[in-house]
Amino acid sequence: MALSLFGNGRRSNVFDPFSLDVWDPFQGFGPLMNSSTAGDTSAFAQTRIDWKETPEAHVFKADLPGLKKEEVKVELEEGNVLQISGERSKEQEEKNDKWHRVERSSGKFVRRFRLPDNAKVDQVKAAMENGVLTVTVPKAPEPKPQVKSIDISGA
Repeated sequence: MALSLFGNGRRSNVFDPFSLDVWDPFQGFGPLMNSSTAGDTSAFAQTRIDWKETPEAHVFKADLPGLKKEEVKVELEEGNVLQISGERSKEQEEKNDKWHRVERSSGKFVRRFRLPDNAKVDQVKAAMENGVLTVTVPKAPEPKPQVKSIDISGA
């Protein structure tokens, strides 16, 4: 079995040829891993991101509650791959603390999206408000088909 940096050949959405999932080396090892670390990071690592296309732009929205904008990176790789990444630190444990339940996730996440050819990658904008990251990638206008009249010769 060959290992791939992009998982087992699956995409987060099989109908979307532009979505890429990053390989998780610990996926499938649930019972073998310490549940306090593996479970917490896997939930955050699977950060869900919506991608919609409007007539003017491609808009990505990610729910990142509790993260500050300084803890999130938005980058372009290879010119047309949008990468959204970040990290939520685990809460510090005190010696005298007794935890009854830990459900909030922590850890790193990375999501990548291959942008289509009509994306204006030099005009990408990102904003974070109330724990929601919005990345807007403007689209180039579709070229209008040119119609050229041809003179008809003859009698």
